Amino acid sequence: MTDENAGHESEVIADARDTEEEALEEASLVSHLIELRNRLVRASLTVLAIFICLFPFAEQIFTMVAQPLINQLPEGATMIATQVASPFLTPFKTTLWVALFAAMPMVIYQVWAFIAPGLYKKEKHFAVPLVISSILLFYVGVAFAYGVVFPLMFAFFSAAAPENVAVMTDINNYLDFVLVIFFAFGLAFEVPIATVMLVWSGLTTVEKLGGMRGYVFLGAFVAGMLLTPPDMISQTLLAVPIYLLYEVGLVMARIMLPKPQDNK
Repeated sequence: MTDENAGHESEVIADARDTEEEALEEASLVSHLIELRNRLVRASLTVLAIFICLFPFAEQIFTMVAQPLINQLPEGATMIATQVASPFLTPFKTTLWVALFAAMPMVIYQVWAFIAPGLYKKEKHFAVPLVISSILLFYVGVAFAYGVVFPLMFAFFSAAAPENVAVMTDINNYLDFVLVIFFAFGLAFEVPIATVMLVWSGLTTVEKLGGMRGYVFLGAFVAGMLLTPPDMISQTLLAVPIYLLYEVGLVMARIMLPKPQDNK
């Protein structure tokens, strides 16, 4: 009976320990979900606050976004609205997207603040420059699209229009078009960060990536073909920076990451 009682007590203790561990895991999961919700709320409130500040200038903001096309329209041509609500909704959506772009540092910071407690001190020191660089590179990509790609691309489209065709772009279609280009170039300029992350994760090495230059060069033009309109100008203007930024990523990986023998 003594052995049976001892075995029964052991089972009870084991069950109690398992129940306690499950309760701790559940509490930890709930706390993480609450933390995630709080971070999302803060990021959303930042976007909303910027949007409220910018909304009185919605018309001017849309005009600024549309300026690269307006500058290339033939004399006497204008943009048009083909839907009843477009004159209001399109500047509204434009301002909302501009608010999101402007709030991107805060959004990325909230993501960083959520995952940072799970990183080691060394990983935090390594990740902070990457986070800052990713924000700056995204903005550089958007600025490159606005200041370089759009003027050349819209000039080409306007010049290629048949003689008897009036170029009058719908404002809603224009917004959808430029948003795709903005995101395409913003993400394309993140190539150095992706390159460094691949090496840091141990999935590959700088030497292996350096040996894949030919494939990357070809892939850059494939990406340009898929992400931009079907003209050689915009495709080339996306493909060339992608490849050059790939080389920049290799240089960053060599500088920021220790060589294998350093870890021994």
